[in-house]
Amino acid sequence: MEIFAQTREETIAAAERFAENLRGGDVVLLSGELGAGKTTFTKGIALALGVKEQVTSPTFTIIKEYRGENLYLYHMDMYRLSDDLSELGLEEYLGKADGISVIEWCRTEDIHARVFDVRLEYHGEGRKITISDPRIQ
Repeated sequence: MEIFAQTREETIAAAERFAENLRGGDVVLLSGELGAGKTTFTKGIALALGVKEQVTSPTFTIIKEYRGENLYLYHMDMYRLSDDLSELGLEEYLGKADGISVIEWCRTEDIHARVFDVRLEYHGEGRKITISDPRIQ
């Protein structure tokens, strides 16, 4: 599925609609250039989950946990890490039924959960958001 968003607000709204189909244990892999809107997209997922806290990039903390109404949001950033999710114990979050894991810059395919690949690309003044069908490994 492809979505074109001209503004930050449209990107957030697209993520909120996407998140309506997520369930506990799902993993969302976000890719795209720096500044393409990965954290903005995550903010939309957080809104859909009922997260009240402000969502910020986990680049330097590696992972941030947010409590939603019914599920947690586990927001991870692997920009400065290797492909090995076990390096910092991140694999323990994947597939947890009590939350949704959103990972920016994940380069591994070895995830045993329902996984969505979301690519954000610059498209003129806006963004093109490409969302894959879920895959299960």
